Amino acid sequence: MQTALILGSTRATVKHESLVGQRMVIVQPLMRDETPDGPPLIAIDAFGARRGDHVMLTSDGLYARDLTNNDNTPVRWSVMGILDG
Repeated sequence: MQTALILGSTRATVKHESLVGQRMVIVQPLMRDETPDGPPLIAIDAFGARRGDHVMLTSDGLYARDLTNNDNTPVRWSVMGILDG
């Protein structure tokens, strides 16, 4: 798991069938001191996180498959929850 900052949302006109109807967000993974931990990523978000929210990310494939209801989803990162500030 990894904390991250929501930078915004994104869309794709052509996407894998498992992403149809899924909300995709751009997230910046963070270190403990809130400095960036690598480049921004795209994650799916079932919680409705908004720009500026701190979230918990996971790269758990089982969680992504459950969210998308698809055993062949290419999703790597998913928002697991919004952190209280």
